[in-house]
Amino acid sequence: MDLSDVSTPGRVAEAGEGISEDELMLAARNHGIPLEALRYDVTPPGLHYLLIHYDIPVISEFRLVVDGAVHRPLSLTLDDLKALPAQTVRVTMECAGNGRARLSPRPVSQPWLTEAVGTAEWTGVPLHTVLSLAGLGDDAVELVFTGADHGVERGVEQDYQRSLTVDEAMRPEMLLAYRMNDAVLPPQHGFPLRLVTPGWYGMAHVKWLTQITAATSPFEGFQQSVAYRFRPPSGEDLGPVTRIAPRALLIPPGFPDFMTRTRVVPPGSTVLEGRAWSGRAPIAAVEVSGDGGATWVSASVEPSPHRWAWRRFTAPWTFAPGRHVLTARAFDESGEVQPVEQAWNRGGFANNAAQALDVVCV
Repeated sequence: MDLSDVSTPGRVAEAGEGISEDELMLAARNHGIPLEALRYDVTPPGLHYLLIHYDIPVISEFRLVVDGAVHRPLSLTLDDLKALPAQTVRVTMECAGNGRARLSPRPVSQPWLTEAVGTAEWTGVPLHTVLSLAGLGDDAVELVFTGADHGVERGVEQDYQRSLTVDEAMRPEMLLAYRMNDAVLPPQHGFPLRLVTPGWYGMAHVKWLTQITAATSPFEGFQQSVAYRFRPPSGEDLGPVTRIAPRALLIPPGFPDFMTRTRVVPPGSTVLEGRAWSGRAPIAAVEVSGDGGATWVSASVEPSPHRWAWRRFTAPWTFAPGRHVLTARAFDESGEVQPVEQAWNRGGFANNAAQALDVVCV
C-alpha cells in the first residue's frame, strides 16, 4: 500500500467547484437526521445521523481484547460483558464535520449541512469497570481503541483507531455499549460493541470495537494525529478535535418546497421549537432570530436530567407576510457562544455556525 499521501492535507474545492460524484457516493452511504425528527427526545436508530468510514464489518466470533500495559490481560465475550453491571446514558452525538458543506471554500469530504446529529440511549458496561478488571499499569498514559472496520485514507491502510488519555477514559460516563434505545445495537451503529464517549464529537465513539490497548506513549495513528486536527488557512496544526461546540437547531416550521426546502408558513402566531447541546459545558441559554441574526430574542430552555443530551427550547413567534431567515444560537455555561459565521479550517471541523432557515409567509 502506497503511504505517500499521508502528509498531503485534505483537499479543498476550487472556486465554483460543485459536489463531486465521490462526495455524492459518501452522502448516499451516510445520512443526517431529518430536521423534523428533532421533535423526538430520543432519536429512532434509523433517523440518527450515520457516518461509516469504511465498510460495516461482519463479526462472527466476537471477543474484546484488553492488552498492553495492564496487569491482567482480558479476552471477553459479549456474554462476559453483559454479566457485568450495566449503565444507560442518553447522549447527543454529532459528527465533527457537521456544517462542512456550508464553508467556502469547501473542504472536500462527506458534505454535511447541519443534520449530522442524533440522540440515543446507550446501554452497556462503564469503561472504567473493564479497565479496573484489567488493572492499568502505572506507566499507561493512553487507551487505544481499535474497531473492526478496515480501509484506506490518504494512502494509509488502517483499522479505525482512536485514543483517550487514562484520565478521560476513566470518567464515569464513558461506556462500552451493546444496546441502543433498549434494543440490540444495529449493525450500522457498531454491533456487537462500540465505545460511547459523551461530550465528544463522533470520531471518538469507535464502532465495532474489538481491542483496547493500554499504551505507554501517546498514540500517533492516522485518525488521531493526522485526520481530526484543526488547521487554519496558514496550514499549521492548532491541535486535536475533541469536545462538541455549542449548537442550536430549529425544527423547520410549516411545510417545505421539495427541491429547495424553503419553508412555507401562514401568517400569525406560532411556537418555534428546537434542540440545543454542548459537549463542553451545560447549555445556559438559547436565542432565536427572524432576520438572519441582526436581532435576537430569548427562547425558553427546558430543564433536563440528562447532562450529555440535547435540551428542548421554544419561543413564541409571529409571522408576517414576506420572506424571513430563521436562526438560533446556543450559549453554554462556560461562556461560549455559537457564532453566526464560522472561522474556516481545512477539515471543516467543529463548524457550529448558526443554522439559516429560509421561510416564506404567504
